[in-house]
Amino acid sequence: MRVRARFTKVGKVRFVSHRDLARIWERALRRAELPVAYSGGFSPRPRFHFGLALSVGHESWAEYLDVDLVDDLDEDALCSLPERFSAVLPTGIDCQVAAAVPSTGQLSLQEAVTSSSWSIACEGGSLDAAAAAVEALLGADTVILTRERKGKRVSDDIRPYVRTLSLDRAASGCEHDVVLRAELGTQPRGLRPAELLGALGPDWRERRVCRLAQWIDHEGRRWEPLALPAEEAPWLRTETCAT
Repeated sequence: MRVRARFTKVGKVRFVSHRDLARIWERALRRAELPVAYSGGFSPRPRFHFGLALSVGHESWAEYLDVDLVDDLDEDALCSLPERFSAVLPTGIDCQVAAAVPSTGQLSLQEAVTSSSWSIACEGGSLDAAAAAVEALLGADTVILTRERKGKRVSDDIRPYVRTLSLDRAASGCEHDVVLRAELGTQPRGLRPAELLGALGPDWRERRVCRLAQWIDHEGRRWEPLALPAEEAPWLRTETCAT
């Protein structure tokens, strides 16, 4: 049986690295006393798989973990998993929902997710300057960005990766408090929020970044790897400008 858990990573725990997050979940699975499957060999490891890695310092309301179990769980045990996980996880990491998912014939989370929604608080100019930069990027046919890949500098057109982008005026405040809403593609290579800001102009810098959702698009359909009821996800507002 494979169980998928959706969890948050907010507050001070946003500075925990991806490797340390794996150790945290390994301890949590052990303390929750789940029948976790282990790999073979001289150093068996619990068989669990994360979705897309989150940069250190970024928060998230939608992280995912797939866990392989040696025994099936009944419906009551599945329903109790969010509470059991949250009780043994540190402050800021809370399991929102868990469910059984197919263990075979499916793409991994990293392969299946095609885009992520972000809230990006940044600084580097006024609200009017941010609005003009967003308008210019959305109006461009190509946006060339040079970045490092395997030790080499490679130039890419990142415009197709910007699915939606808008200035979140409701969340933006003073001149140095600009908040953007963006949906950025993740395949074949993801566009990071910092790279998006670099494309807007050299003066724009991250202040606080939060991943709001991850999306799977396939054959005209769109869904989250494990969704929450709308009333439990108020951060997912849809006031964005389509590409």
